[in-house]
Amino acid sequence: MSAQPMLHAPLVLVTGGKGGVGKTTLAASLAVQLRAQGLRTLLCDLDLGLANLHVLLGIEPLHTIEQALADECALSDCIVPGQGGIDVLVGSNGSAAMAQLSPDMRARLLEQLAQVSTGYDVVVGDSAAGIGPDVLAFGALARMVLVVTTPDPSAAADAYGLVKALVAESGARGLDLPTPELVLNQVSGAREAELSAARLAQVCQRFLTRSPRLAGWVPRAPRIAEAARRRVPFALAGGPAGSGSGERECVQRLARRVVLGLGMESVSSAAVGNRAQDWSLS
Repeated sequence: MSAQPMLHAPLVLVTGGKGGVGKTTLAASLAVQLRAQGLRTLLCDLDLGLANLHVLLGIEPLHTIEQALADECALSDCIVPGQGGIDVLVGSNGSAAMAQLSPDMRARLLEQLAQVSTGYDVVVGDSAAGIGPDVLAFGALARMVLVVTTPDPSAAADAYGLVKALVAESGARGLDLPTPELVLNQVSGAREAELSAARLAQVCQRFLTRSPRLAGWVPRAPRIAEAARRRVPFALAGGPAGSGSGERECVQRLARRVVLGLGMESVSSAAVGNRAQDWSLS
């Protein structure tokens, strides 16, 4: 097996075991918050067959990843400015061919992604849901994998299945993949997030000898759905702030966790702010 190309900027993969858990809206707002911390951020739509970040962000692209792989344009031509100062690598929607990339085409995409990453400090990837070969390949390339789930038992079960598949893939490739971390979405607050994450971590520890930590949580909030309807990342949407538990504050704390987890303190120490306000997550 040929060596997988390494990105010049660390890849943070936002993924989930099942659809509907909010990974795309979270990925967009996380990218915005990382940019707000002074990091040049590329947000990539890596749900190759059913890409929809451009819809969420109100972008009308001229080119997509599918065209780049068909040699109709360069991959850099598929990058467009997005809200909040981020750049967005646009994918295609409804392409059966992109949903079933051959290993050679997937390797080609990874090589081109490595090239375009040179101009960025961090790359945020929004993957497809599930345990398909694309998800596992991107997970193997990532410096940090965030598994988005909800307290729903079926979502938690699928999140466990995804962690299991990622661990198995890293073993098969001979890689030392960091344990994926959890983001609990659509929760009532910190307590529900911590309890749900603890249950999932116990199962992973028992059967996988891995214990995913809780990287962050996002509350169940009507404003998130409203922001999506307006095609605005909820991190940029208006609404009350300052309570410490609102959706914007939660994604800000998640972004700080990502920065620290990537070992980028020196890059963003001025923007990270008071770490004493971070959660104490076990």
